[in-house]
Amino acid sequence: MLAQKFDLDAGWMLHPSVAVRPEPFGALVYHFGTRRLSFLKSRQLLEVVQALGSAPTARAACEQAGVSAAALPAVTAALASLYASDTLCPRAAAPAEVA
Repeated sequence: MLAQKFDLDAGWMLHPSVAVRPEPFGALVYHFGTRRLSFLKSRQLLEVVQALGSAPTARAACEQAGVSAAALPAVTAALASLYASDTLCPRAAAPAEVA
């Protein structure tokens, strides 16, 4: 399962080539490098993704967005999916921006 491979206690960020457009249902996420369009299916997941750049860990970003303990596995799975699609990257190993 992807969620087991996503470390909530690590620092994460959006890939530099990713743009996020908030929408009433959550957000559209577009990766300019891979040309992949993804959807964030809730406003709370959008809040988590937006908080990743400034929060020390993904877990802290979840706490900041008010993710409950019951919702944490689903949010972790969504973050793992975003990581698998190269939308998120570890903060320490951020790739260079695509020119």
